Amino acid sequence: MRIILLGAPGAGKGTVAKLLTEFDGSVQISTGDILRSAVKEGTPLGKKAKEYMDRGDLVPDSLIMDIMEARLQEPGFPRTIPQAEELKKLLAKLNIKMDFVANLDVPRDVILDRLTTRRTCCNPACQAIYNIKSNPPKEDGTCTLCNHQTIQRDDETEAAITNRLETYNQKTSPLIGFYEKEGLLKTFLSLSSKDTVAEIKKALKS
Repeated sequence: MRIILLGAPGAGKGTVAKLLTEFDGSVQISTGDILRSAVKEGTPLGKKAKEYMDRGDLVPDSLIMDIMEARLQEPGFPRTIPQAEELKKLLAKLNIKMDFVANLDVPRDVILDRLTTRRTCCNPACQAIYNIKSNPPKEDGTCTLCNHQTIQRDDETEAAITNRLETYNQKTSPLIGFYEKEGLLKTFLSLSSKDTVAEIKKALKS
């Protein structure tokens, strides 16, 4: 299985990707996870990326490509059309054919609710994700796995999320048109990650 997951922040790409890896053992490559890892490690590139991420802005393409280069050499990405074009060239070079691009469509109010109620374990070795409504941490706000405090990330406040969604609409949503022209796009209403995965599996079989 070789698919790209598109969708606004909070569309459920990470959860859907995790469920799909359990389905057939595919490897998930998440731009967000790789960026956050670079930030945690305090690398020079990670420090630069953090300035953009804390504001809810997209990290510039040049910085993304520098950080992603090493990861793509190993056995979510892309976020902009230039990245998509570079990825297309790389896949052609490696003779890898995409199955399709899954666009996860979620209403704005659902995204805002998901992200403003999300909490993340502050332990770098854990990073478990919770939702104070549907999957809360302990009553004192600590992680159920490692007992560290859970926090609201700087890019998950309502102001930062609003900025992220505006940035997504300006820079990332054009990828929908790009992949539609390539004949690779399939759109899925993503209100439930399990239902979305079931629909993606059906599409893979067909």
